[in-house]
Amino acid sequence: MTSFLPPPPAAPPASRSDGVDLGGRVALVTGAGSGIGRACAIALAAAGATVHAVDIDAESAAATAAAVGGRAHTADLADPAAVASLPSAVDILVNSAGLQHVAPLHEFPPERFTLIQQVMVTAPFLLLRRTLPHMYAGGWGRVVNISSVHGLRASAYKSAYVAAKHGLEGLSKVTALEGAPYGVTSNCVNPGYVRTPLVEGQIRDQAAAHGISPDDVVSEVLLTRSAIKRLIEPEEVAAAVVWLCGPHTGYLTGASLPLDGGWGAN
Repeated sequence: MTSFLPPPPAAPPASRSDGVDLGGRVALVTGAGSGIGRACAIALAAAGATVHAVDIDAESAAATAAAVGGRAHTADLADPAAVASLPSAVDILVNSAGLQHVAPLHEFPPERFTLIQQVMVTAPFLLLRRTLPHMYAGGWGRVVNISSVHGLRASAYKSAYVAAKHGLEGLSKVTALEGAPYGVTSNCVNPGYVRTPLVEGQIRDQAAAHGISPDDVVSEVLLTRSAIKRLIEPEEVAAAVVWLCGPHTGYLTGASLPLDGGWGAN
């Protein structure tokens, strides 16, 4: 498929850990087969963590696990039984898996709306139920939810995605309150548009929804409210995730960290 994304600028190396030492820690990353999830798996492994790479695509999960010396897990997060098969002895949980559908509310397929909530809200909830007891017992844990600028703001035609990200924000805050006495923090990272396969799909869908060219989607829809006129790289998001797991962020919890290029200030 033809890419309509601007050429990438210099970005942090995929292995960047900024001196954070996660040796001895175990991380579980969903959506680890590509995009932000893969970048997070690589960055966490570079910081010393053992990584469980979870993805619906077995080949992609295996590729990421092989790249980081971790373990691959194939799971459809819309299936509670699949979530129940994932590891529970986890110190770091990164909820990154997501999907998108673009359509007006009155035409939005109900089954697609439900699926997006299952993957992006219910699955993180079920994973928290599985992993928090281990974190509590160890007196330390980090939950990082890959939210979005759409967890704080809304855009037309994205009712399911916006609703799911707002739900994830609330879930993260409750986790922060309940986890605080046990040394567990929970935060959201809120990027704008990231250079990922999901965004490629959004460009195509937005072009159809607005009746404009894919090139115009990038300049007139995706980046119109961003002060920094480029997409953010997955490695930049992953660097923030690792930072949230570091030694100087133990008092930072229940927060939403915008990586939106100034979108929220506009």
